[in-house]
Amino acid sequence: MASARFLRPSHLHIHGGFTSALPAIPPFSRNRLTSLDRVCFFTNRSLPPLCAVPKIGFSAAKDEAASQRIVSFDDNLKSLAREMFDVMYKTDGIGLSAPQVGINVQLMVFNPVGEPGEGEEIVLVNPRVSKYSKKLSILNEGCLSFPGIYADVKRAESVKIDARDVNGNRFSFSLDGLPARVFQHEFDHLQGILFFERMTEEVLGNIREQLQALEMKYEQLIGVPSPEKIQNRRERRNAVGFGKS
Repeated sequence: MASARFLRPSHLHIHGGFTSALPAIPPFSRNRLTSLDRVCFFTNRSLPPLCAVPKIGFSAAKDEAASQRIVSFDDNLKSLAREMFDVMYKTDGIGLSAPQVGINVQLMVFNPVGEPGEGEEIVLVNPRVSKYSKKLSILNEGCLSFPGIYADVKRAESVKIDARDVNGNRFSFSLDGLPARVFQHEFDHLQGILFFERMTEEVLGNIREQLQALEMKYEQLIGVPSPEKIQNRRERRNAVGFGKS
């Protein structure tokens, strides 16, 4: 989740109704992109480019914290969701948030099966969580923003979500199991929260050297210090924007 990466079970359960329509989104501001975002293409001349390589490293949280709610619903960017799915599939992900392809709006796409033509392609505009289950579970997660790094993350087993469809209509639905986890991972990205901030100190300690190595690689490629040092980050228990919309 620049795309989320999890083990893909053979059976998934999604309950509640949701729309799989591809949403259009309004004009938006473009994120500051890193030099790792080398492969970009334009959806049309009036819009910033969608990056075909998810953003990597520690600039992500600062950029994503400014994700904007979508307030205009038109046909200008129906192709955006499709292109986001294409990026997600090509990078072997099962979820992707708009900020991670350089677009700071409250939009996510995911397909827990992770294969084009299989499973259910889900698009959510301006999503909010109205209820988390008290039951929690732990699963090994990865993130394409942090390639090759996997660790256990505890999340709610199920969530109830309020969102908008392509026409701006509000709707609510529930997810459980892996789809609920994918949603929570992507929703965190929209709030500027990275998956390792959800880890316990013990789990985080096991991947700290990998994170620091990636931080050094980022600095070498960009030629400037990383905007956020690993040692300065603290686990965030409560995400900004969680709760009822």
